[in-house]
Amino acid sequence: MSTTNLNIRTDKAVKDQAEMIFNELGLNLSTAVNMFLRTAIREHGIPFSLKLDVPNEATAAAIEEGRRIAADSGVKGYTSMDELKAALGV
Repeated sequence: MSTTNLNIRTDKAVKDQAEMIFNELGLNLSTAVNMFLRTAIREHGIPFSLKLDVPNEATAAAIEEGRRIAADSGVKGYTSMDELKAALGV
């Protein structure tokens, strides 16, 4: 299979942001573009949505709260459901 160069123009900020995402996914820009092109051919259109899971503000706040609670030695923890139910009186 022979290869060819593909030259495209895009804003530097767009390229840099895309490269950061692709790097997190273990891809380089060339591989990501080739994946897009091959899948577009196979699907006969825009092929897929490939994105990182980024929690919304409420979810991010809940995750942070859970981490704070887990790190706080003053918060009572439970080692079994029975122990938790007993503490709740259920």
